[in-house]
Amino acid sequence: MDICKWYELCPLKRFYEQGRLDKKWIDDYCWVNYSKCVRKRLEEQGIYHSDNMMPDGRINPSL
Repeated sequence: MDICKWYELCPLKRFYEQGRLDKKWIDDYCWVNYSKCVRKRLEEQGIYHSDNMMPDGRINPSL
């Protein structure tokens, strides 16, 4: 499986493991199609983004 290089450090991994984030987010963005992840792009540009930003760029206030 091809996994995003940021996955181990990403707060989305923690949210998923805590049961606070549906697996579809991990499947769709962290495992395979991570090139479309807004979080990844911002991280690689050194641009701050909040922990509760979803891979599609939306902020999830419940996280």
